[in-house]
Amino acid sequence: MKAWGLRTFALAVSAAIGLSFVAAPAMAQQKTITVWFGKGFYKSEDDALLDAIKKFEAKTGIKVELSQYAIQDMIPKTVAALDSGTVPDVAYSDSYDVQAAGKWAFEGKLEDLSDILTPMKSAFAPNTLETALLYNDVTKKKAYYGFPLKQQSMHVQIWGDMLEQAGFKASDIPTKWEDYWSFWCDKVQPAIRKATGQRIYGVGQPMGVESTDSFQSFYTFMDAYNVKLVDDDGKLLVDDPKVRDGLIHALKDYTDTYVRGCTPPSSTTWKDPDNNVAFHNKTIVMTHNFTISIAAKWFEDSTNPALTPEQRAAGKKAYEETIITASFPNKPDGTPIKYRSDVKTGVIFTAAKNKPEAKEFIKFLLQEENLRPYVEGALGRWFPVTTASQQSRFWQADRHRKAVYAQFTGGTTPFDFTKNYKFTILNNENVWAKAMNRVVSEKVPVDKAVDELIARIKQVAG
Repeated sequence: MKAWGLRTFALAVSAAIGLSFVAAPAMAQQKTITVWFGKGFYKSEDDALLDAIKKFEAKTGIKVELSQYAIQDMIPKTVAALDSGTVPDVAYSDSYDVQAAGKWAFEGKLEDLSDILTPMKSAFAPNTLETALLYNDVTKKKAYYGFPLKQQSMHVQIWGDMLEQAGFKASDIPTKWEDYWSFWCDKVQPAIRKATGQRIYGVGQPMGVESTDSFQSFYTFMDAYNVKLVDDDGKLLVDDPKVRDGLIHALKDYTDTYVRGCTPPSSTTWKDPDNNVAFHNKTIVMTHNFTISIAAKWFEDSTNPALTPEQRAAGKKAYEETIITASFPNKPDGTPIKYRSDVKTGVIFTAAKNKPEAKEFIKFLLQEENLRPYVEGALGRWFPVTTASQQSRFWQADRHRKAVYAQFTGGTTPFDFTKNYKFTILNNENVWAKAMNRVVSEKVPVDKAVDELIARIKQVAG
């Protein structure tokens, strides 16, 4: 190689080396956070999350490695990550709040997010942010050990066309507690069977031990009888004879639908999707569900380009005409039920490696322009936790969403695990569904099943 060529080559190599030293610090500064999120129910829900992540990456230069898992996999995967010390930087699951977050906070495993949430406090609707205010037994104080994203409550879904086949109208549905359940079992069920010649059930009553629907529905029955298991400080009240009496009435009413043969025999083993499936297949006339995902499924069908025109038309008809979203009847004492709201929360673990960047991501996700598309992407299955999003026109767009809006804005109450974290353990065991199955499958008297239930509550949460 000629001398001038060697000089040129040497200069080029020096320049390249110089550039590599300049670029190295810049590359080292780029951060990556790992985010675990429960898989959405609808594509539009996941698309909204992905869009928010892209915007966050573009704005901050922080890369997000997203992993999404089915709801039933999230807690086992998270527990394994905690055990190994390799936790994600941000984690969210629909099941965390009900079954785990209170325990993790108590054990000091969750990062305090008060520095993010306290300045945003005024943006949250009543009875939402409070769910994340949990007790830490390490610090001996309460703080915001989670971030609220969305909430859900109890609704009744009814096939209006099947009701008409049975010879009834929506206006015929009683509002008195005892009359209401008798209507579905003693009037609608025999009438729809006679009209169709098919073994259709009046009610879809979730009772499976692996179903969150079963304990969320049972809470509504407890609320109908004014059962209060804990006080505001989380102290158990189950030794009060009135509580025991209310539990006996609630469990008897809940299991009577099975005993009387007006819920499918398989409902004792139902998991969360199964009452939805039974409703969609029209083997039941009504069911209660802790979202309007049943109606929303038909809305999604009506807009799904992968379906045939006939299938989309069927979805549109079901959503707009034949499915009714309704409330429970009045309590036995004649007053309206005040529904439980379940506020879904995500977390940062104290063992997370990139906590400052993780907090930046949460702050970004909770901004109105990012959170609202995510919640509305679920097609009404979730209700907003922010006051501004609750006033969105989305919630006035049709009768199903209006029913959800009316139910939430009418006032809700939290679940007991927000006051006593040990109820997350009871929920995880599903002691409520176990008591149901003691009655319907093992033929144990209701009062004995309630005494067993109370004993287990005291053993775990006392």
